[in-house]
Amino acid sequence: MDASQLWLLVLAGGVVMGLALGVRHVQGLFLLPVTMDRGWSRETFAIALAVQNLTWGIVQPFTGMIADRYGSAKVIAGGLLFYALGLAGMAHATTPAGFMWTAGVCIGIALSGTAFAAIYGALSRLVPPERRSWALGVAGAVGGLGQFTMVPAAQWLIGGWGWVAALLTFAVALLVLLPLAFPLSEPAGNLRDAAAPDANLSLPAAIREAFASPGFWLLNLGFLACGFQLAFIGTHLPAYLMDKGLRASDAVAALAIIALTNVMGTYVCGILGAHHRRKYLLAGIYLLRTAAIALFVLLPLSTWSVYAFAAVMGFVWLGTVPLTNGLISQVFGVRYITTLFGFVFFGHQLGSFMGVWLGGVVFEATGSYDLIWLGAMALGVLSAALHWPIDDREIQRSRPAGAAG
Repeated sequence: MDASQLWLLVLAGGVVMGLALGVRHVQGLFLLPVTMDRGWSRETFAIALAVQNLTWGIVQPFTGMIADRYGSAKVIAGGLLFYALGLAGMAHATTPAGFMWTAGVCIGIALSGTAFAAIYGALSRLVPPERRSWALGVAGAVGGLGQFTMVPAAQWLIGGWGWVAALLTFAVALLVLLPLAFPLSEPAGNLRDAAAPDANLSLPAAIREAFASPGFWLLNLGFLACGFQLAFIGTHLPAYLMDKGLRASDAVAALAIIALTNVMGTYVCGILGAHHRRKYLLAGIYLLRTAAIALFVLLPLSTWSVYAFAAVMGFVWLGTVPLTNGLISQVFGVRYITTLFGFVFFGHQLGSFMGVWLGGVVFEATGSYDLIWLGAMALGVLSAALHWPIDDREIQRSRPAGAAG
């Protein structure tokens, strides 16, 4: 594979993932305008996004199975269509139930086909192993840049045209990206490498093998903390800052800083994953996040403390994803990487559901987010402890008869 082909794959995947995750990243900016316009509580908005995260997690393994069987390009194209439909429905939902079905279920399904698992799964199979960590890191960085651009775009659209027009504009943008799914088409040979140790492994056998591994369960449980922290912060941070007397522009700037520093952080984590043991890098990320949250909550709140917190959190925002994906492929191979990552990602999305939903519930009950901040710190420490003992050695299987090596 020459350099131009490699860059086409990485950029196509990164742009799709960037817009998909970028639209998700700015959903916290819609919390106040939507709830004020519709007369809903914050809990109503939060439960819809919590359902979105849970739906994403539940559907992801099955989307992964489709991608591993038929190729990621079809899944990515379908995800873009579902995303556009969900945003259009979200804009026109006038009841909490309608909002939950569109913002929650439909967009949750869409994210399972346009975000980490589908994009990283395709790249893991299409890119040579020696360039895999680089490709995942660069795609993640491009995706992070997409997230960054969505923050000012969302603020400008909401301020100038209103939140309904903003959602419809994003829906059209996602439809425009449909042609980018095709460069990520995987030839049949990529889906089944006859020389690979897992070439003759069936999907049910691969799932049984993974679930029999204690490290697979530790990854799943540890990823829960990641989802809890990011979903809570992404959804509730803007409202939290304004409750504390800061300006709306500070909240927008915080999300923008998170997205911008995530560009470099994701790239650095991807590169580090090629040279250091990924499980230790993951444990370090969770400890760094926990320390950043503790300082943010304990120190006096100011514009500069918000910006510092956003910069640190952003640097380790999505760096866990290429590292976790790389760790799974390192141990279990890439034949069923999208499916296996989908199962691990369920833990992440269960945490996301809890972070978004409990944020709304606790605020409505206490008028404060303090208990959720404490929970995010406790989960961060627990996750670091769970990653440390993971056995990251490659599963030893018999190679197919006649295979080289």
